[in-house]
Amino acid sequence: MQSPTSIRRLVIGVSGASGIQYAVTALKLLRNLNVETHLVVSKAGHLTRAHETDVSREELEALASVNYGIADVGAALSSGSFATMGMIILPCSMRTLAAIATGMSDSLLTRAADVTLKERRRLVLMTRETPLHLIHLRNMQTVTEAGAVIFPPVPAFYTRPTSIDDIVTHSVVRALDLFGLDAKPIPRWGETIKIGQREGAMA
Repeated sequence: MQSPTSIRRLVIGVSGASGIQYAVTALKLLRNLNVETHLVVSKAGHLTRAHETDVSREELEALASVNYGIADVGAALSSGSFATMGMIILPCSMRTLAAIATGMSDSLLTRAADVTLKERRRLVLMTRETPLHLIHLRNMQTVTEAGAVIFPPVPAFYTRPTSIDDIVTHSVVRALDLFGLDAKPIPRWGETIKIGQREGAMA
């Protein structure tokens, strides 16, 4: 039997913020790494999927190892005894952030996040909103103090992306770095991109 620390199992949450492409990319990369993925998508997340992509619900769910209904609060993800590497919510809406910050486990998505925090596992929130007001910032501070990592998908232009996929993939790979997962070779500052390599770099 595997010990909890050796299990390659990651919870993938999707809320209704713009950017479900990040979740699609993460699921594909994690499949290539043979990481077991447990997917939970909010109702608003599915609305955004239908609006922003041509990916059907069935196609999205087929990318995950296991799928859960948003109202299934009795699912495995709702218990800390279900061992995982942690959880990433991508994208994470301000509504979902607020629920996590206040301990409102009113869906499987927010309950799974709450379990991740109480078990002292890594919780990464790819938050999407701009501009931010004080309530947003205070909620970010609260979840950070509880152990979560706020990870807005900020493009890294030093990689000289040539497509939206380049931008999305780089953000997802960097987020998965936080779980010790080397999901895909990407341009990395000081490694594949040498300091001073480009004329005028960081001048």
